[in-house]
Order: sequence, then C-alpha cells, then structure tokens
Amino acid sequence: MSYRLCITEKPSVARDIARILGADTRHDGFFEGNGYCVTWTFGHLCELKEPADYTEAWKHWSLSALPMIPERFGIRLKNDTGIKKQFNVIRSLAEKADSIINCGDAGQEGELIQRWVMQKAGVKCPVYRLWISSLTDEAIRKGFSEIKPEQEYTNLYYAGMSRAIGDWMLGMNATRLYTMKYSRKRGNILSVGRVQTPTLAIIVERQRAIQNFKPEPYWELKTVYRDVTFRAASGKFKTAEDARAVLADIDGKPFTIKEVSEKKGREAPPRLFDLTSLQVECNKRWGWTADEALKLIQSLYEKKVTTYPRVDTTYLPTDVYPKVPGILKRMTPYANLTEPLLAKALPKSKKVFDDAKITDHHAIIPTGESPRVLVDKNERLMYHLIAMRFIAAFYPDCIFSQTTVTGQCEKYAFKATGKVIVEPGWRALFADDKKAAEDTQTDAKEPEKEFDNGIMPAFTVGESGPHKPALAEKMTQPPKPYTEGTLLRAMETAGQSIEDEELREAMKENGIGRPSTRSAIIETLFRRGYLTRQRKAIWATQAGCDLIDIINDDLVKSPKLTGIWENKLRRIEQGTFTAQDFKNELKEMVNQIVLNVLSDNSGRSIETIVEEKTSKSSGPAKSGASKSAKSTGASSSKSTGEASSKTAAKTPRKPAVRKLEQIVCPVCGQGHIIKGRTAYGCSRFREGCSLRLMFTDYPDTLTPAKLNALISKNFKK
Repeated sequence: MSYRLCITEKPSVARDIARILGADTRHDGFFEGNGYCVTWTFGHLCELKEPADYTEAWKHWSLSALPMIPERFGIRLKNDTGIKKQFNVIRSLAEKADSIINCGDAGQEGELIQRWVMQKAGVKCPVYRLWISSLTDEAIRKGFSEIKPEQEYTNLYYAGMSRAIGDWMLGMNATRLYTMKYSRKRGNILSVGRVQTPTLAIIVERQRAIQNFKPEPYWELKTVYRDVTFRAASGKFKTAEDARAVLADIDGKPFTIKEVSEKKGREAPPRLFDLTSLQVECNKRWGWTADEALKLIQSLYEKKVTTYPRVDTTYLPTDVYPKVPGILKRMTPYANLTEPLLAKALPKSKKVFDDAKITDHHAIIPTGESPRVLVDKNERLMYHLIAMRFIAAFYPDCIFSQTTVTGQCEKYAFKATGKVIVEPGWRALFADDKKAAEDTQTDAKEPEKEFDNGIMPAFTVGESGPHKPALAEKMTQPPKPYTEGTLLRAMETAGQSIEDEELREAMKENGIGRPSTRSAIIETLFRRGYLTRQRKAIWATQAGCDLIDIINDDLVKSPKLTGIWENKLRRIEQGTFTAQDFKNELKEMVNQIVLNVLSDNSGRSIETIVEEKTSKSSGPAKSGASKSAKSTGASSSKSTGEASSKTAAKTPRKPAVRKLEQIVCPVCGQGHIIKGRTAYGCSRFREGCSLRLMFTDYPDTLTPAKLNALISKNFKK
C-alpha cells in the first residue's frame, strides 16, 4: 500500500489534518485513509545526548575534563515509555511511506523537533513541508496545496540545531565549571545557562541600582494663572535657597502671557501584537506571568480563533490585506465596530502591512472563527484584547490639538501645555474602557502627562494678571523593579531600556532568547531559586545575586554579548552566517571561559540557597548580605545542562498542592491529573491508564488541594 505520511507536533493537530485529508480510520498512534497516514509527536521526542553518552570520562564531574566539546553532536530518544511507543509507530510508518509531509509547528523549534525525529527514524523518502499560520480548515487546505520541499527550510533547521548545541556547550560546561570551582559544599549546583544567566544579570543590576539609590531632594516651582498650572521653564531646583529666592522675586508680581502656539498632531493606532507585546500587555493589565500568557495564546491558536502565536513581528504581509474584510465580517460579536470599516475600502498602512518586516509568520490576529468555543474567562479576555487591537488597526488616526502657552513673571519664564482630542479615531473604540485607553497611550511620557492641563481657556499675548505661585519639595525616585512585562522588554532589547517602538523593532535582531523561549527562561530562574516575586515585582534571591557576583566573565553574563549570539542565530536562519562558523566561535568562547575560571586564584566561593519553589516571597535579597546557604536542588535541563542528581536539601517540606500537575495518578502512579470536559483523567491516558473521575463524584469546582485530599481518601492503599 502506498501512502503519504503526515507527522504533526500534537495529537489534536493530527485529528484536524486527518479529518480534512479524509484519513478517517483511527489506529493506535495514527490515522489512515484516502492515501494518507497521519501521526504525531508529543513535542520533543528526541534530545541531544548527555556528556556520559559520548565518553566515560565525562560521566563524572571534573575540572580536568573541561571543556566537553563532542567532535560530532548526536541525538537520543527520550527515556519515556509513551515516547518510545509513539516513535516506533512513526518509524514503522516512515519505512513504508512514499513521501513524508512535515506538519510540525511552523517555526525554528517545530522544524528541529520534526527533523530530529525523522533523522532518528532513518527517513530515506522525499520530505515536504507544510507551512501555515493558523489551524483553520481553510488555512490547512491552502497549506497542503502549497507544500514545499524540506530543503527550502534547511537554514531554519540549522539555526534551531545551532541554538540547541550552543545551549548544551555553554550550559553543560559552565555549570560544571562554576560548580566545581566556586561551590563550597559538595552537591551545591551553580546553574549557568547561555540565556538564563544574562537574564539574571539584568535583574541583579537593576536590583543593585535600587538598593544603592540615595534619594535627593529637589524643588518644583509652579504658578496658577486663570486656573491653569504653569511650571518653571528652568526645570527643577537643586537647593531650597535657590527655589525660595525665585519664589520671593515673583510673589505678588503680575504674570504676563508671552507666546501662545497651537499645533495639531496625529496618534496612529497601536501596533498589532507579537508574542512579547501580548505578554507585556497581559502582565500590565491582569498580572499574568509570561508563561501563563503563552499557554493561553497557544490554546487560542489550537482552538483556531487566533493565528500562530510564537512570532516576533507586529506586521502583516500584503497578501493578507485582501483577506482582512472577510475576517472582520466573520467577527460577528464585534459587528457594531466592524460595520463602519466594511462600508468602505480599508486603509493599507505601512505601519500594518510591510513585507520587509515579515520572517516566518505575521502578527497575531483573529482568524475570523467564532470565539464561542472559548469557555475559560482568561481565554476570552485575551481574545478580546487581540480582537480590539486588530479592529483598531484599521480605524483612523486620533487627531489632537496641542496648545503651549509661555508666560513670564519678572525675568522668569513659565510654560503650560494642554492637549485636546479633536477627532478620537481609533480611540473611540476604547471610550468606555479607561484602562485600555491608558494602556494604549503611545506618545505621552509620564512627566508630560502630569503637567497636561487638558482643555485650556483662550489666552492672548500680552495679557497680564495676578497668579498664585507655589513651591513643592520632592524626592528623586529609584528605578522601578522589573515586572515580567518590563523584563520581557529588556530581554527583547538585550537589557536596554527603549520606549520608541521603531527603535525597539530594530533591536529585536539582538534580543536575548526567542519570543517563544523567554517565558520558559524566566520560569527556570524562579524554579532554580534565583528569582522571587513580590506582587508584580521580580527580585533576585541571595543565591541569584551571589551567582552573578562570582561570574566575572562578560562572555557568560553580558546581555549585549548574548544578544550578538542571538543575532548570529538569526543570520543562520537567513542564510548569511553558517552553522559551522557559529559552532567554531562557540568552541573558542567556551575554551576561553574555562581558561579564565581555572586561572582565577582569588579563592572566592559561594553557597547557593534552598528556596521555596513558589511565586511568592517576602522580597529581594539585601545588597551585600552574606547568608549561609545550601543547594538549589536544580533539576536537569537538556538545553543548558544543569545537573540534577545532587542536592543538599534536608527533608524538604512537602509543597502545597496548587496545580493539577502536582496530583499523582492514583491508578498508574506515574502520570498526573488532567481535566477533561466531563471528568478528570490521567496524563498517561495515551499509554493506557484507565483513570476516570467523573465531575459528578469529583466536582470540577474543587481546588487542586481539595481534589488531592478527596483522591487520597478514596484511593487509600
């Protein structure tokens, strides 16, 4: 029997593709029919080999064995029964297939996942690539009509492979190196990673700036004339004496209007969302973590209501323009907002449509599919956010009038500003949502908003009259601690604080990590005890501060240098830099790092601190603190190589059950509890676990802790 084999990244995607292709017969691990077999992976089935897989000399941690750089990197199948079973299905189908269609997620990581599986399966037949930006039936059909040879995506694979190798080389070597050299107590793991360590350095640097900040007083001179507040044009006064001297000079003297100017300005609609800007907005509005936002937008994508989420562009290609009216028309819950747009030709702004700004995918937008499938409150909130941003992109600019009035008293100049919206344009969409209106403000800086008088009376040059001057004493403020939103922005721009959207767009080429991996990096730092949360603020723990202090080498912790490496990975993807050159440069860097550390005769050492693996904490580590510490108990990371087998934690307290993932399946003892539509089940249902807890007996309103208690009671051994 001849057939084409489609390999997807998830079972849910396989079901959709099989239905559209007519592969209606379900088998164990795949669908079949109409000349197709459709199977799936569970994300990463394969991983890079561990050091011990290459040579016995790398099995044990030793400084003399560093650096560890394999002559040729290899991959291995993950040690999981379910993964091995599904891989055997894929390999068996691939051996008999006429050709294979790679239906993995259309991105760097998706390409890597599928290529590794096909390599491990020894695929010999021709391979093609399905490349789609949404999972709607229309997009899937169109994608299958335009499949391309996999060779057109080889650079994408090289970039993904280079990233994985880079993470392995630096993570494996640096973690062993710093742990063996600087950790006082055997078993204390100092986890170091290519992206996580520069990210931690960004936070520690800001934290030190806050802790070392010394507030200084300053004085502001304002005066009120005709109910309008004017501020001194000279700015702040550094001493009370200077400020009071000016106040004494103008007190009781007439105030005269010297100049009145008015200009009209335009404020374009806010840009469409890329993944980072969506995560930032969700953190600002609702306090969601980057990881929570990523999971939600991934769910919206899989439910077909939004396009591919792991993107780093805020633009659409020009070939999407003809499709926009159809998408808007199908967004029936927003008909009252879309009707004015559909009544005439849509604008084709360069701020929305720009082929030069498109790489793998375009900005995140609605697909036009009904959002009625969304039952989760947060999913609905996120969809509404994306839908409103998409609709606003096609509304007219907001037109405002900016009035600046200059006055004088004695020899001292004062200035007042007022801003009035003349035509609301896109801002009319957010008239009833004050929070949204504030969040979409793009051109007003905080100090300017503070002195904005709004609508002002008409002033005439030369008019004069009494005024009420006043002096206010204030204190300079320290930098604000990072939130997940502001940290994501800092990672995007390699630690530089950039407000301008155009400049920020240009800096993306040198950002730290990829949009799809940044939330995982942040979560890793929390999990390893290097970061802690205090409300929205992110602080470094003592362990995090100590680790950054012990690392003197900018090759390891510099955000800018890491941004340069990210740029090289992008260039590999674009075909302007080779994977071999990347690997060679990495070898040189790792060799230099090892040499630098082994040459350190300072005798410095640290101990890490056991931290509760929770998102809440009392606050940041104090600058200069020197606490006795224990192991982080860091878990193994295949991308960065931090070791997992050792821990010095003494009988840790059992963590509180806050998530379903913490509840072990009472039947098989290996999986964890998952929530379905009518019942709870086991995450290993694909491997045959029969657990099924109906909501009638185990209500879906129970908290994870109460559900765990009920399961423990009913499944006593």
